[in-house]
Amino acid sequence: MEDGLGEHASGLNGSRNRASENPKNQVQSVAKAFAVLKAFGSDLPELTVAEVALRSGLDRGTSFRLVHTLVGLGYLSGTTDRRRFRLTLKCLELGFAALSSGDLAGHATPLLREHVPGIADAASLGILDRGQVVYLARVETGMERNGLVRRPGTRIGAYATALGQAILAWLPREEQVAQLEGVERVKLSERTLTHLDALLDRLAEVRARGYAVSDGENAYGLRTVAAPVLNAAGTPVAGVSLTVGPGQIATPDFIARAAPEALRTAAELAEGLHLSLGAIAVAQGSR
Repeated sequence: MEDGLGEHASGLNGSRNRASENPKNQVQSVAKAFAVLKAFGSDLPELTVAEVALRSGLDRGTSFRLVHTLVGLGYLSGTTDRRRFRLTLKCLELGFAALSSGDLAGHATPLLREHVPGIADAASLGILDRGQVVYLARVETGMERNGLVRRPGTRIGAYATALGQAILAWLPREEQVAQLEGVERVKLSERTLTHLDALLDRLAEVRARGYAVSDGENAYGLRTVAAPVLNAAGTPVAGVSLTVGPGQIATPDFIARAAPEALRTAAELAEGLHLSLGAIAVAQGSR
């Protein structure tokens, strides 16, 4: 990845984000309609127009018109007393259209693709299985020149990867020990940590920081930032990593650029898992 190409791709992504955030490019009536839909919840599944206005932050006149528009479109329905309204099952179409693409790897791949080559040379999704990271999805460019092509299904010791450490850091200590002792720990470079106490200290640092960093520990010159994908209980179910090849960018600069993106992608996948109520499947290892 040439620096100019990376800056250009990153600039394009930034331009698209800025365009979406610009109020001049937003249709406020659409935003208000979604505010009405989001006013309904498990705590109050049926609302009057006045309650919709209060919970959505809209005035009563706007709420009245939007409620009746959504009734006409089939997304809201009046109750028997004709004063209250509720969401209809048609709202499920909006969610299941997004869920229909399949499992977590299927949902992750387009998100990973957003970062390559603009932020990194490779972006990965992986899970933990018996002390190893198993790659579920991978988007990369030019990594073959570094001798590091990792296709879905590839396994590597979790101790030696930022991706593995990002997942391990959110496990209870006794499980961290069991996972680390479940594989042979060998040095993949002169920087690889293999001693159990040093690795446990590293995992505590990762947990406190919120993401993992590998600087040449997995392979010479490669820099990786990784973040955990947590379920609603705070248990790690997967991890997301971004990797750049040797000599392209200083480690602090890469961390500053990649860490927020890894965290954002992991959080988006975590939110998808939560909202799917189990409809998005995660490949299960034996932990």
